Amino acid sequence: MPLSRLNPEQLQAAKAPFGHNLIIASAGTGKTSTIVGRIGYLLSQGVNPEEILLLTFTNKAAAEMVERVAGYFSRDVAKRIEAGTFHAVSYRWLKKLKRPIILKQPGELKTLFRSIYEKRQFHHIGAEAQPLSANFLHDVYSLYQNATLEDFSEWLPKRHEGQEPFIDIYLDIVREFEETKKEFGFVNFNDLLILMRDEAKRTKLPFKEVLIDEYQDTNELQGSLIDAMDPPSLFCVGDYDQSIYAFNGANIHIIGSFTKKFLDARVFTLTKNYRSTAPILSLANRVIEYNERIYPKQLEVVRQGSRQMPKLLIFDNLLQQYETIAQMIRRSTTPHPQIAVIFRNNASADGIEAMLREQNIPCKRKGGRSFFDAKEVKAALDIATLMANPKDMMAFIHIFEYAKGIGSATAKELFEGLVALGEGSMLQGIFRPKAMTNPFKARTTNYQLGLFDHPTQIGSVSRFAHLGFDEQFIAHPILKHPALNSDGVRFIHDFFKLAASLKQKKQPQAIVRSILSSTTYGYIIEQLAIKRATLKNGEVDELKKEEAMERIKRKGVLLIQLASAYNTLEKFINAMVLGGGELSEGEGVNLLTVHASKGLEFDEVYVIDLMDGRFPNRKLASQAGLIEEERRLFYVAVTRAKNLLYLSYAKYDSFKDITFFPSQFLYEAALLKKDQTYEKLKTLC
Repeated sequence: MPLSRLNPEQLQAAKAPFGHNLIIASAGTGKTSTIVGRIGYLLSQGVNPEEILLLTFTNKAAAEMVERVAGYFSRDVAKRIEAGTFHAVSYRWLKKLKRPIILKQPGELKTLFRSIYEKRQFHHIGAEAQPLSANFLHDVYSLYQNATLEDFSEWLPKRHEGQEPFIDIYLDIVREFEETKKEFGFVNFNDLLILMRDEAKRTKLPFKEVLIDEYQDTNELQGSLIDAMDPPSLFCVGDYDQSIYAFNGANIHIIGSFTKKFLDARVFTLTKNYRSTAPILSLANRVIEYNERIYPKQLEVVRQGSRQMPKLLIFDNLLQQYETIAQMIRRSTTPHPQIAVIFRNNASADGIEAMLREQNIPCKRKGGRSFFDAKEVKAALDIATLMANPKDMMAFIHIFEYAKGIGSATAKELFEGLVALGEGSMLQGIFRPKAMTNPFKARTTNYQLGLFDHPTQIGSVSRFAHLGFDEQFIAHPILKHPALNSDGVRFIHDFFKLAASLKQKKQPQAIVRSILSSTTYGYIIEQLAIKRATLKNGEVDELKKEEAMERIKRKGVLLIQLASAYNTLEKFINAMVLGGGELSEGEGVNLLTVHASKGLEFDEVYVIDLMDGRFPNRKLASQAGLIEEERRLFYVAVTRAKNLLYLSYAKYDSFKDITFFPSQFLYEAALLKKDQTYEKLKTLC
């Protein structure tokens, strides 16, 4: 039984009575063991595996916990436990209920949002402020869904002053966006939780207990889903000192108000730290105690042995900092996978990565752009998605945005035209279009909401006869769209050819191979390589273009390898959308943002760029929780270290001619003596 390996505190928590239980589990105190122990206790008390729901921050964490349960019981028992992230669990349940949904990656529907936004004009309003851009408005709306249950029209002006004149247009964009998603069955990760919440309100879910890991990072949307589930028993595990996702809507008050919300709540505190040495933990505690104490706790160090003091490294300039740390890592006897360089901002990774590679030290970055976020990977997956689901307008728009002269608004109209020509099927609209004079919807005009009609009339397909394509293609009604030019028609022709070839293939690997070798994909990656190799003066560096193309093609090889593990295209695409980010890990020294380091531990840790403005990041602190959030980020960073901890800062940036002050956290950690500089920094909070 997993209970036999728990210490007295963990055991008491794991055997808590059914009801509302909160476990404060600080860094390194064995929260995973406690959660696994709790599941074992539930099973021993006659709770069926199907009646247990485990919600985690990552699917990887859920898989690890379920695997440990399987080691104590059996795989059959463990696999019957419903476990995963809020989004993964919601997706599976909605699929079980046969809800017609097409899941899109985070941010993927931004293109659809932009196509709707672009139909609006704002200049007629005459406001002094500028309207939010399409991409930024989409991100603001996404944050709103996560962060509050308040009305959007009331919430947005509080966050962005001067936007009141545009509210009606914004609301209409959001309305059309939601209606279009509903029409085509599109959902993003927020929608999954909203739909699941609505389902939980209608139907009593079969769970006797819901266990929630990383409870401190729960946002309002997730909290409302838990409330809608209203399970007989809750087992929430978290640490308010590690709440670092305010930028994504996480609300520390959810964990902070647990005992007020549930008057019968029991709070258990795990105090024995098994990870870090006493000096490392002491430094972390000295800093975090500057934050308000929500639940009292005093950590005890369990480990014995080596107790090397954390070291402060001070450098004259940034480049010297990166060079020296790379040299220290080269001389270190710690295995590379057990070394981490942690930073507040992803920009800090470029310098240290360059210096490590100069020393021929392998390294991997996590917390920046992942393999699956690369535009070339997204483009290939969008084409594959269209073959699996021809109703996926979003994938179509994303592909056709690459064509010259075809923006997102025109791409949306082309898709709708093909669907009309195919009587509901885009593919049939390509291969067997019905005869129509005008397959395109007429736009309405509404000056109040910024909607304007298309300026030109439907064109004639004969205007493209000179391009030399066969008569059947030239006669296709879709070519009547007035915005099309010769470049756009060539792109459409190549896409039609690709669609015809893919129709004959079933295996995901064969489909991916065909996509990567197609003229359509070749054109897309050519544009991407040119963009990445374009210099500030507008010239294209051919060597950089060649290097960019090589990197793109390497990603294609990996995509083919990933596809080989699946026998249906739908399973391959779903796996890439739901869990792709966790497949892009490599080997070597770990270069991590603080957020990406969460939940990990390393023998040797370097926390770099500890200068005021960088860490703490004053700009982000003003947006996402003030200095307390930045202090929690520092706490998370230093508590990743098990044995060796190095903290570093540079005094000067010679490239930008900027002089830095040390981070105030170095003063709070007692690594620097408090002086007038510290007093000045405090006033900035």
